[in-house]
Amino acid sequence: MTDFPHLLAPLDLGHVTLRNRVLMGSMHTGLEERGDWGRVAEYYAARAKGGAGLIVTGGIAPNHEGGVFPGAAGLYTPEDIANHKLVTDRVHDEGGRIAMQILHAGRYAYGPDCVSASPVKSPISPFPPKELDEAGIEKQIADFATTAARAREAGYDGVEVMGSEGYFINQFLVTHVNKRTDRWGGSYENRMRLPIEIMRRVRAAVGDDFIIIYRLSMIDLVPNGSTFDEVVQLAQEIEAAGASIINTGIGWHEARIPTIATSVPRRAFAWVTKKLMGKVSIPVITSNRINMPDVAESVLAEGCADMVSMARPFLADPEFVNKAADGRADEIAPCIGCNQACLDHTFSGKISSCLVNPKACYETEIVIEPAAAPKKVAVVGAGPAGLSVAMTAAERGHAVVLFDRGDEIGGQLNMAKVVPGKEEFHGLVAWFGTMVKKAGVELRLGTEATAEVLKGFDEVVVATGVVPRDPQIPGEDAENVISYVDLLRGGAEAGRRVAVVGAGGIGFDVSEYLVHAGESPTENLALWKEEWGVGDPTETPGGLAAQGPHPHAPARQVTLMQRKAQALGKGLGKTTGWIHRAALKMKGVEMIGGVNYERIDDQGLHISFGEARENPRVIEADTVVLCAGQLSERSLADALIEKGVIPHVIGGADVAAELDAKRAIDQGVRLGASL
Repeated sequence: MTDFPHLLAPLDLGHVTLRNRVLMGSMHTGLEERGDWGRVAEYYAARAKGGAGLIVTGGIAPNHEGGVFPGAAGLYTPEDIANHKLVTDRVHDEGGRIAMQILHAGRYAYGPDCVSASPVKSPISPFPPKELDEAGIEKQIADFATTAARAREAGYDGVEVMGSEGYFINQFLVTHVNKRTDRWGGSYENRMRLPIEIMRRVRAAVGDDFIIIYRLSMIDLVPNGSTFDEVVQLAQEIEAAGASIINTGIGWHEARIPTIATSVPRRAFAWVTKKLMGKVSIPVITSNRINMPDVAESVLAEGCADMVSMARPFLADPEFVNKAADGRADEIAPCIGCNQACLDHTFSGKISSCLVNPKACYETEIVIEPAAAPKKVAVVGAGPAGLSVAMTAAERGHAVVLFDRGDEIGGQLNMAKVVPGKEEFHGLVAWFGTMVKKAGVELRLGTEATAEVLKGFDEVVVATGVVPRDPQIPGEDAENVISYVDLLRGGAEAGRRVAVVGAGGIGFDVSEYLVHAGESPTENLALWKEEWGVGDPTETPGGLAAQGPHPHAPARQVTLMQRKAQALGKGLGKTTGWIHRAALKMKGVEMIGGVNYERIDDQGLHISFGEARENPRVIEADTVVLCAGQLSERSLADALIEKGVIPHVIGGADVAAELDAKRAIDQGVRLGASL
């Protein structure tokens, strides 16, 4: 008997039966562009071995003008086909099935050759698109069909036609972009002509015994988006044109509503997909912020979809399905929706990976194998770096003792998890607890690991983290001044008016913590939708609420400041920074850059501006919270070195850079794999 009967049930598509209802959704990793196809193959093979019912690759361009950036991966030559066959063969070797996503970026393509329905420039690209003429449209349709046929030749089990997220096909569907007056514009019948014709031609090119998924935008979240009647009409026409499955797309990339960040509630858009159920006879997939098997099971059990798409969770744990099926759901490494190593890397031109699982996309580089000579290893510090190295080293057979002066594991993750919008960190800490226990790590909490205590170990790893930087503001020792550590660990309270010193990631987190009271919107879908202005697409085109965002009043009056004379939040995540800035703006947080901190007194924080210290101002505050950066805590490392013991120093103890769990976990896993 399984805990997840709906999730693990087979899905009959007619010519083929999928082994379960789990789709590994499309993610661009950057691997294909590197040309190391053995590495690409091992990445997908690991997910096939892990039990995914059907895998969808990252987007492959149908032509050069449709690539998301110059040089984006395509399927143009016999050599390309041979390279892709390496991938499909490995996936099939592991018992999996894989579809290739055909992605035409349209006006989102980051290059001067981009094309679209009309010459309407995207707000997220500097390049205005060229309007396609009749011959140009025919070329795009033909290229979709040709690419699908090549995908079949390369051994894929199917293709996914990307028709959502504001890409090329989506751009023809809505008047937000499509300003044409010919047979490809105007009425909805004309505007949906492109996806229908693409689907017909793709089906004709690949035959009946081939999976075709159509990714349909269920809710655009942009002005002048599709009505839900139009969504249903298109879905029915796409089915008639030959689709095997309809997959859910949520929001355009330019939408100013978050859709997959950690602050978005779990399964936040399953209700949208549910509206389509019963309107078509082919299977319907739902997606977005479904990250654990119990969440996926509830979505299916409630009839929201026939299948569930999970993308980033397969970066976090390729064994997701196998662990769920084996009754080991607590061992699934949780996707926390942070975007730090996946989407942020993608949009920075780096290879994608995962904060929680640095082995993602590095399967051939980070190999966890039994140690040739097991050692006695001491790890000091049970934060993300220490936990990662301890777990990995113990898995390899080393005898590992993990010390921490605190009474719980997690280190600074325990501060992150109390911030509204970061509730997923609770699951990450719990997972680390499960895995260090399973690996056989000996935990010694509440223990000060001195150099004397560490005698007799073959290897010592120092992962003692960071301490807050002292901003040296006159008056900072007053009773109305507290550290972010005391605030987030519950050792201090803040008044009604708060001045926050330092606007890095911690300053933003502290500000989020301060302006919220009561239930977090991340834990309450109705509240979250109200705050961000998400409406019902059956009532408003595109699903934007008529009244717009409607945040609740802030719990406190907060002023957030930094010394740098630049916009606040520039150092935040590439794909999530705008969300943090918008959220605080909605809560009335005043953000000030280029300040000098003059002194703190009973009035609050006195500041000035510029080298001449001009325009003095008092930020009236009951509480001043210091978030002025961190310094590495290296006292133990220094003491060991004095005694002739050379430790491994990782995480914040190595480099203090905000609360950088991504780097800390990566260092820990790599060190644990090499000891």
